[in-house]
Amino acid sequence: MEQAYIPTIGLEIHAELKTASKMFCACKNDPDEEKPNANVCPICLGNPGTLPVLNMKAIEHVLKMGVAVNGTLADFTEWDRKNYFYPDIPKGYQISQYKYPLVSGGELAGVALERIHLEEDTAQSTHDTHHKSLVNFNRAGVPLMELVTKPVIHDAATAVRFAKELQLLLRYLGAGEANMEKGEMRVEANISVASPADTAAGKFGTKTEVKNLNSFRAVERAIEFEIERQTAMLESGEKIIQETRGWDDGANETYSQRTKESSHDYRYFPDPDIPKLKLSELAAFSVETLKKELPESPWVKRERYKKEYAMTDKEVAVFVDDDMGILTKYFENILTKLATQDEKTVRLTINYFLTDYLGILKKEHGDTWSAYITTISPAQFAELISLIAAGEVNSRGAKDILGIMFKEKGASPKNLADKHGLIQKSDASDLVPIIEKVLADNQKAVTEYKAGKLASLQFLTGQAMKATKGAGNPEVVKKILLEKLH
Repeated sequence: MEQAYIPTIGLEIHAELKTASKMFCACKNDPDEEKPNANVCPICLGNPGTLPVLNMKAIEHVLKMGVAVNGTLADFTEWDRKNYFYPDIPKGYQISQYKYPLVSGGELAGVALERIHLEEDTAQSTHDTHHKSLVNFNRAGVPLMELVTKPVIHDAATAVRFAKELQLLLRYLGAGEANMEKGEMRVEANISVASPADTAAGKFGTKTEVKNLNSFRAVERAIEFEIERQTAMLESGEKIIQETRGWDDGANETYSQRTKESSHDYRYFPDPDIPKLKLSELAAFSVETLKKELPESPWVKRERYKKEYAMTDKEVAVFVDDDMGILTKYFENILTKLATQDEKTVRLTINYFLTDYLGILKKEHGDTWSAYITTISPAQFAELISLIAAGEVNSRGAKDILGIMFKEKGASPKNLADKHGLIQKSDASDLVPIIEKVLADNQKAVTEYKAGKLASLQFLTGQAMKATKGAGNPEVVKKILLEKLH
């Protein structure tokens, strides 16, 4: 059955950049400042006669983002005044980029990009505080990157996947924290629906813009709701109007805010107070220089971990989402300490690290676990893995040793295994007497096994392992048991 309407989605994402000072002044850029209007000056308050000065670190962040997504960096760029009047815009205009963005084109997470440009953030407005509206100018003038995708997204899941990858990239580059709950990354979605024929001909329906979505869940739900709303309107013969809409998280629906402005409504013109830039004249901003300074990207790391370590998608995600590199550094340090890095040893390292060690860390230290990851050093962890790979300790013994290592900081796994009797017993001469006693003490299970109840073998194996205090080699134990039973 042919789909009645096809949705088309374009995203506009704003991300506050991590810099010491604001975009055009020396005021501190501190998203955690709790005192209102603490980080302000005549420039970011828009006082007459003040002159803005460019923050070159913010420009570097955006250019590195452009290189990372294979965009085209501008040679010439300038800043524009975007004119509109609102209490959180102290000058009556916002300094942004219109005709000459820093980056054009590029691609991220399979989504084509239109542009990436730089502007200043607005102040923060709060309403219904003591029956008043208040404005906090701490955020006014903070460097703000705006990324605009091409209208090539057709479902909410793809939009969310893109936004998550962008958040990761910002963190990998050190360009921003992009915490959505703190407003450091804000998503706006332009959504329209059209018939398959119109879509194939490059014609879109009337779009609505849903602004200031502050969580990935909100992005997904708002897009899905808007697609359903517009589709229902068209099917009932109603006309969709171009407008800006908000998202009500509680009601799980969008609501009308205002008729959507067009670019000419903002009366853009070049800012006469800010010098224009010829980037080719700045060696620090050359593509070659910027490339050398880029870290490994999330998508390159994702493919490398799959290829080099045969990790599952779920396992890879743990390391890729580790934007601070704490897990990655620790894990790769373990591998360098191992005598061999064969497939079996690497797999053991992955399993005991992700399941057992991280489990201990999170249980003992909760959200602050990463600060304690070196309680067991990479060298100690590698020593434990080598004991397991060599068959000197079994799975149960290894888990016990790991727990003791965490409590007894600096202890050698080999010494702990010896001390607690956890060296795996594989010598038949050690195991036969133990197994014979287990068989003698469990005659009922022996009889049942001989009568065809195969589950009794599992019971007897468990009893034998218990008798060896978990130190018996399970394969050798089972082999001797079968020999004695038969």
